[in-house]
Amino acid sequence: MSNQTVGILHPGNMGISIAASTQNSGCHVYWVSEGRSAQTHERAAKHNLRDARTLQNLCHTCPILISVCPPHAAEEVADQVLACGFDGLYLDANAISPQRAKRIGERMVAAGVAFVDGGIIGGPAWEPGNTWLYLAGEQASDVADCFSAGPLETSVIGETIGKASALKMCYAAWTKGSTALLSAILAAADALDVWDELRVQWDRDWPDFADRAVYRARRVTAKAWRFAGEMDEISSTFEAAGVPGDFHAGAATLYRRIAHFKDAPEMPSLEDVLHSLTTPDTGA
Repeated sequence: MSNQTVGILHPGNMGISIAASTQNSGCHVYWVSEGRSAQTHERAAKHNLRDARTLQNLCHTCPILISVCPPHAAEEVADQVLACGFDGLYLDANAISPQRAKRIGERMVAAGVAFVDGGIIGGPAWEPGNTWLYLAGEQASDVADCFSAGPLETSVIGETIGKASALKMCYAAWTKGSTALLSAILAAADALDVWDELRVQWDRDWPDFADRAVYRARRVTAKAWRFAGEMDEISSTFEAAGVPGDFHAGAATLYRRIAHFKDAPEMPSLEDVLHSLTTPDTGA
């Protein structure tokens, strides 16, 4: 069991489950309340996270920091940590391209910070065997020790920074990319007045596929605001690997069109989703 003092940036729906796994493994977990939402305050209080109040205090209190934030904010968060003079071990567990992970890692190492690249596959980690944190870096095993009791599962896949992020990108390229594709197909079929016929043909070939496609298109609206940035990261990842990134760049545009459903009290109707998907700049 670990007995480390760990800081979490920031305890959102995923981050709070990561924090809980470190607590299960004997770690003392801190967070920063300054500037955070009421919902984040509630999550932190529910799971008894210790409040460092400011990022400066967190960086001076915790020798290990874990970053779990939207992809677009990953570099900004890392730079804020460096500006506080942090000199411990930093895990970037965000859904970012391997190129971005390497850039962050280079800045960290230049400042005397040990850097570990991480990629989370699965939803919030509340049950064993469902969510995996892949780790890459010279001190990846030290990070894995912070989660030894689970339920978050860990796998060290080498010392090369960017490898864990690359795996995450390739995995999400299908899981979230395919949902974007299905959503686009539904919108096009509806606009072209062939949805009823497509539903019949889909169900001939794959029973219940049409209903599952509709459910995925409606359900993804709650996270589309976050997935848009992830699609951008996947597009960049593919381009760097010599593979066209246009598909996932298009998926990012689709997700931005439905990003405004983020705080909806319930899943929107299919009609509302399809209208948003065919209306440029709806989610701006």
